[in-house]
Amino acid sequence: MAAILNLIFAVLFLSLIGQGHCQCSLDNIKISHSQTGKTVENKPEWKVTISNRCSCSQSELKLSCNGFQTVETIDPSVLAKSGGECLVNNGQPVPPFGDFNFNYAWDTSFPFSPLSSHINCS
Repeated sequence: MAAILNLIFAVLFLSLIGQGHCQCSLDNIKISHSQTGKTVENKPEWKVTISNRCSCSQSELKLSCNGFQTVETIDPSVLAKSGGECLVNNGQPVPPFGDFNFNYAWDTSFPFSPLSSHINCS
């Protein structure tokens, strides 16, 4: 009987550790803006930094970008706009505790916000 209880507790303990390994969500995606100091067609250039503050990579990251405008060309493999959503990095992962950057030029910074992602934990 004691061996069965020990086995049950061991399984419970290991399942809790496995669940705690990667408690990631969109809340771990942080987006910041800074001006680069350059201008493009008389508009300030903005650098967007997307930070993944999670121990797992996040792929297929989509941002809300309804109304986003830029006079600077952005490679669609970097940021692909489709309707009100923008796919980041061609769907490739933003690494754990890593950043992904792109630039655009407009009068003001745009309030990007994460919509969805696929969390990749091993």
